[in-house]
Amino acid sequence: MKSLIKAIVAVVVAGLLIESVLFTVDEREQVVVTRLGEPRRTIHSPGLHWKVPFVERLHSFDNRLLYSDAEPAPIYTSDKKNLIVDNFARWRIVNPLKFLKSVQTVRGAQSRLDDIIYAAVREELGRRTLTEIVSGNRKAIMDKVTERSRQDAEELGIEVVDVRVKRADLPEENKKNVFDRMRAERARQAKEYRAEGEEAALKIRAETDLEVTRITSDAFQKSQLIRGQGDAEALAIYAQAFQKDPRFYEFQRTLEAYERTLTQGTTTVVLPLRTDFFKFLGHRKR
Repeated sequence: MKSLIKAIVAVVVAGLLIESVLFTVDEREQVVVTRLGEPRRTIHSPGLHWKVPFVERLHSFDNRLLYSDAEPAPIYTSDKKNLIVDNFARWRIVNPLKFLKSVQTVRGAQSRLDDIIYAAVREELGRRTLTEIVSGNRKAIMDKVTERSRQDAEELGIEVVDVRVKRADLPEENKKNVFDRMRAERARQAKEYRAEGEEAALKIRAETDLEVTRITSDAFQKSQLIRGQGDAEALAIYAQAFQKDPRFYEFQRTLEAYERTLTQGTTTVVLPLRTDFFKFLGHRKR
């Protein structure tokens, strides 16, 4: 019986000794081993490891990507506008030893990191106008903020992977004034565009009217020239006909005059038969 008790005690003591000497590191964590408060080594690889019992202490830190969401804070732009910026960051612990010496815990790291990121955001956005921040290339702006934050957080053993702005809003009391100014600016630009359009339209109409006048003038000139040529040719034909038989030509032209003047429905003309106009209708004396 005594030997069984001794065996059990030996097993328990051995288990306690093994537990105090050996420990496991998960693939999602990294461990700093300190001896009497002084760092001895850093363990990054997962698996079974050993330590000196009762002397060495383990400090475990997360090896995964961490997320930090800061409280919205005011930012002043270069054109003296007040913005309420809400940003977040993704980061990881890359140097556990530096991390342990500087901030010790994740909560302490988030507090320091919020200050670093806010300073970078305030400096970078403070160089730009409200229009550039709202409608410009925000990715380029935040890339610069990320790079600045990464450099400042390096001494904490932290790598800042990414910093992004979730929202950038105006304070409630300033929104109406800013929107009114934006509306007035858009109305001014629209008025300028309309004036430029009217000016261009008047220019196009003037050029079109000038072109129509030129074409009409050229057409009228050509028509008058053609009519003149036609009249000249007609007169030449009449002259040739008159020279061949003046008497017949006179008779033909008189008949044409009768047709134009004595048509039914025209104005009544009363003339004696002895006039030259009616000489072909009169009676010859025998």
